Amino acid sequence: MSGESPLEHYGAMLRLAEEQLTLVSDGEIEKLQALTARWDELALAMPAHPPAEAAPLLRRASQLSERLHDELQRVRDSLVSEIAMSARAGRAARGYALQAAPQGRQVDHCA
Repeated sequence: MSGESPLEHYGAMLRLAEEQLTLVSDGEIEKLQALTARWDELALAMPAHPPAEAAPLLRRASQLSERLHDELQRVRDSLVSEIAMSARAGRAARGYALQAAPQGRQVDHCA
């Protein structure tokens, strides 16, 4: 990609990290997968040793990555909690259904 600044890939990665965080914050987690290919492409284009000028961009990307991790953890915890609540509700409903089910006819054979 001639004509690009050496820092262009770092800036693109930073923008991508910001987009990922926005998606998670907006609850659009299913859209994260679509960004994976672009992330991989950018990562492969990075030199083994970044230029010193990239340090601020890399620090910011690292901060965003930590925030993304925290947000994903929060979403995961929320989903686990909802699943557990749904399972409890299902067990309660089955229990009530068993209690409400007719016990069958009781015939007095002595009559």
